[in-house]
Amino acid sequence: MTNHSETTGPFESNDISGQEPAATSADHATQVTLRTPAELADALPYLLGYRPEDSMVLVALHDHAGRRGRFGGRARLGIPATEEDWEAAARQLARGLVTGSERRGARPERMVAYVCQEPGPGESGRDVKRRLERLAQLMRTECGNLDVPVIEALCISDGRFWSYCCPVKGCCPEDGSPMGLPGTSVLAAAATYAGIQVRGTLRELRARFQPWETTAALEQEIALDAAGMSLVPRLLDESARQEVAEETLDLAERIIRRYGTAAPVSGAHPADVRDDNLLADDEAATLILGLQDRTTRDRAAAWMEGDEAGPALRLWRALARRCVGPYGEHAAAPLTLAGWVAWSMGDELEAREALAMALAADPDYLFARLLHQACNEGLDPEAVRRCLRTESARHTTPGTTKERTDPAPRTALTEPPQPAAPAPAAGIQADDQSAEPGSRTGRQRRRRARNADGDDGRQTARAKGDRQRPADTRPRPSATRTSRPGTRSPITTRTRAVGPGDASAGGARSDAGRPQPEGNG
Repeated sequence: MTNHSETTGPFESNDISGQEPAATSADHATQVTLRTPAELADALPYLLGYRPEDSMVLVALHDHAGRRGRFGGRARLGIPATEEDWEAAARQLARGLVTGSERRGARPERMVAYVCQEPGPGESGRDVKRRLERLAQLMRTECGNLDVPVIEALCISDGRFWSYCCPVKGCCPEDGSPMGLPGTSVLAAAATYAGIQVRGTLRELRARFQPWETTAALEQEIALDAAGMSLVPRLLDESARQEVAEETLDLAERIIRRYGTAAPVSGAHPADVRDDNLLADDEAATLILGLQDRTTRDRAAAWMEGDEAGPALRLWRALARRCVGPYGEHAAAPLTLAGWVAWSMGDELEAREALAMALAADPDYLFARLLHQACNEGLDPEAVRRCLRTESARHTTPGTTKERTDPAPRTALTEPPQPAAPAPAAGIQADDQSAEPGSRTGRQRRRRARNADGDDGRQTARAKGDRQRPADTRPRPSATRTSRPGTRSPITTRTRAVGPGDASAGGARSDAGRPQPEGNG
């Protein structure tokens, strides 16, 4: 336990999760010393890069260069709904952060623990503090079992905080201490000066990828049905698949250029609305179904850096929002592309969330699983970028037309080849998802059809007797071939720097059930 008036440790700009160091020399490093539980509570959003909800969080502290308490790795886990799962969750969180730190060569000396949850109906923040006290104690016990003491454990709820480690009875108010106004602390000023921004909540970040639930979703579903009637037979035809791939990439490139020239707007939601308005339903349907082909998806992943990366990320977000109704599983492809581009651009927070959502849409989507694991382990995305650049150059080199029909070569993060699955007889099924090919049920549902590549590419169409394909929804090939990913001028890539002593967890899981460390590497 610590004295509440003692210095807890310095905060440095390069300890912010998901951020690169704000300065290149020690002379310009931003350092803030946190002395009280109030300052530790205020620091949490800056340590994570967002405001946690329903979360249990551990933050590692390291001794570094003669200084005590330098922040290191962070790990977050959603609070389990049932108390029976609390002990296992606390053990997983503690072991994940400690082993992840050890893997990076910097075992933490101490920990700071947080439990964050808003009051439920009829509850107060004080009730939440009492209800979560056992969880906080379990986190302290599990860290102690690993010989890493927790020097402070805080509960944050309803705009107030409580310490579970205060050694003086009656020192802290029973109703908790009020949190400071966001952006008014010394830490907030230092983070602003360093160019560090705190996002909203994870719920707000995930909303940018979630499918529409408005009346527009029905029109998008109709467009997906119509596109499937046209595209799925061609995708199942070996001779036509490459033509579909070229059409898909041509269309994606045109929309990326369209997004790149769109007028900027302020705010995430207005920006997403603008992007949705710039993308027609039939265009979205053609891209969603075309990206179910693994080779096409891998080639689209080459829009990952420079001026193309930002508009490409916006397009993949928009496509994920268009995977409505029974097409929810198709979101795995655009979500994986969004996660990859975000990771390549240095945004590990968005990358992890997008990849976790991709795995929630399709737990067997191997490309998402491999990227998610690599991002969590703090690997450098440059190795993947090099492979994608090489593959893009192979597809765009003059005189390599024959090579374009070959499957994409395996890289460190691409799936091993799978045996080809037999194609359905008609290419289009209107069966329930649980039925065998050829069987029918009273309720018409779409069914997946694997392409000749096997793997995780899935082509789906839904035939409805009372619907006909709208006119002009067939994929439209570009009149003139434009440049492909990899034909841009050389671009300097970004490589994230990791400060000495920093570490991230390697085992905590997100709310979606996937490994989810909140590390700074």
